[in-house]
Amino acid sequence: MVSTPPTCAPSLDPMPMKPLAGLFLALACVLGIAATGSVFELAYGDPDLGVTLTRWILGLTLPATVGSLLVAIRLNKPA
Repeated sequence: MVSTPPTCAPSLDPMPMKPLAGLFLALACVLGIAATGSVFELAYGDPDLGVTLTRWILGLTLPATVGSLLVAIRLNKPA
């Protein structure tokens, strides 16, 4: 009797991303880029948009990034 060894092949049924979760993930990426740019603008000199506006952008995009990412994760969780 010949037995075949078990294989470590990846699953052929990956969990697809729900469209709304993908939208929130894309939003989190864009907001994260804006927050990162604001940090560099504030850290390395005179921001192009001014210090006050750049601080406002950073203050709004930082929590929005985390929130969008958490919403995307929750939306894509299996039921």
